[in-house]
Formats: sequence, C-alpha cells, structure tokens
Amino acid sequence: MDRYQAMATFVRVVETGSFSAAARQLRVGQPAVSKTIAQLEDRLQVSLIVRSTHGLAPTEAGLRFYERARAAIAEADEADLAARGAGAGLSGRLCVSAATTFARLHIVPHLPRFLAQHPDLHIDIILDDRIIDLVAEGVDISLRMGELTDSAAVARKLATGGRSVVATPAYLARAGMPRSPADLAMHEAVIYSRTRSVWSFSREGAEVSVAVRGRVRVSAAEGIRAAVLADMGLTIASDWMFAEELASGAVSRVLEGWALPSIDLWGVFPSGRMVSAKARQFAAFVEDVMSRAPEGHSSRA
Repeated sequence: MDRYQAMATFVRVVETGSFSAAARQLRVGQPAVSKTIAQLEDRLQVSLIVRSTHGLAPTEAGLRFYERARAAIAEADEADLAARGAGAGLSGRLCVSAATTFARLHIVPHLPRFLAQHPDLHIDIILDDRIIDLVAEGVDISLRMGELTDSAAVARKLATGGRSVVATPAYLARAGMPRSPADLAMHEAVIYSRTRSVWSFSREGAEVSVAVRGRVRVSAAEGIRAAVLADMGLTIASDWMFAEELASGAVSRVLEGWALPSIDLWGVFPSGRMVSAKARQFAAFVEDVMSRAPEGHSSRA
C-alpha cells in the first residue's frame, strides 16, 4: 500500500464526510476508497472512521492521524517544489471555484499563460454564482467578491474594484438621464435578486439611499449583463462586469458625481487545512491579472 496515497485518501474521506464524495474527488471508484481505508486501519491496528446513519466521522485516533497526515501531505508538496526549484512548474490538479461571469471575462481568457508556466498542472473550474462548500467540493481556492460572511475563512484580498450604475445609450435615450440618485426611482432597474433593492450613494460626506424598482430580477450576473445590453434598464454593477462595454461606449456610467462602495475580490481557501503551493501561486496569478484589468474609462476623480 502506498502510504502517501493512503494518507491522501483518508484526508479526503474526513474532509468530505463520505467515501463516495472522496472517490469523486480522487477520480476512483468508491470500493477503492473503502479498501484503502480498511488497509490503512489494518496496518495501524486502530479504527480511524466511525460509520453511522449520519455519515462518517473520525475516531479520536483518526482525528490525530488526520491532523498529522494533512500536515505531512502539505509538507511533501512544499518539498517537491523546493527540490524542483523556485522556477519549476506546479503539477497535479488544482480545483478553482468562481462566479460564472467574472471567470468568463477575467480569468479563463488568461489561463493559457498560467498553464504554459505549469505544463504538468491540470485545472478544474467550478463556475457558480452561489457560495459553495469548499471542502465538500474539493476546492483549493475560491474567487469571491464582496464582503466575506464567514469570519473563520482563510482569505487573501486580491483586488479592489469600482462600482457604477450603468445603462446602454439606447435605454438612456428612451428613459432619460438620471441627474440625482432620487431620479432612479423613476427608472427601470435590472435587479440582482441576491442583493437588496436599495442602492446607497455618497458625495461630499452626504449619503443617500434609494429604493429602486424593476420588472426584471435576475439571480446570476450573466443575466444582469444580458438584460442591460438588451436595453431593458439600468443596474448597479462592478466595473469589472462591464469593462469592455464601458471602454467601447456600449454602456455608459450614470451619476458619475456620486460614489458607490467599492468591491473587493478575495481568494478564499478551505478552512482547517494548509494552503497549498498551487493555490497560493494561482492567487498570485489572479492578483497580477486583476492589476492589469481595465475597468473602462471614467471621468471621476
């Protein structure tokens, strides 16, 4: 039995809470995972996993073994990188999760450069606007925007971007140009259903909040983009979302004299485990990509 592989399998079982989930992440059959754990318990002469109707959980001995095994795997990965040298490429598989539209616009187009630097690396990308369970899905790094709701999350800020109210010239020609936040109440808003329908602005120390209305509510950013570009209304969005259209003039900023809260991009790592070298280097890559990302021309100071 390969001791390293056995440890890696056991760590996946503990972190996912089931043989089947661990098997999916390891891309092997469930019987192979069960057999590995049984062989590991036989070699150590101790029970590592408690099986119940609620799932799997490590025994006291299993928890101790898990902590040491997880640390040993991380150390082995670091040792491999050190032996190959700082300029050597990464290898194995990296699992990344990100919001669909953001990844399509700003991450996927730049992946060829990252993959060229690491020819032995394979990347799985989970595109989902929802916040997913990083451990259960086997995610190494998640790219998230906005405020982090999990105070225990291991996270690194990768970029900060602006936010704007935007609309197409065709919509503004039809509905008129808002001159103040209060004017938005008379406009059709394309509303992101995961956020509030109240938009807050500031200028020269004054803050104004406006309740917007709209006939279209969308649960994903891709739909927000499509609705705005179809001249259906105005919306509030990160400048990253409409970077190309802002630069080309396909959409215009509205109320440029009023400031909106900025938005942060985070690299979030699974809590309870060491951040892998692969995840760290990918975070650095995204940070570099976003430092070059256009946000469209703005006349704001």
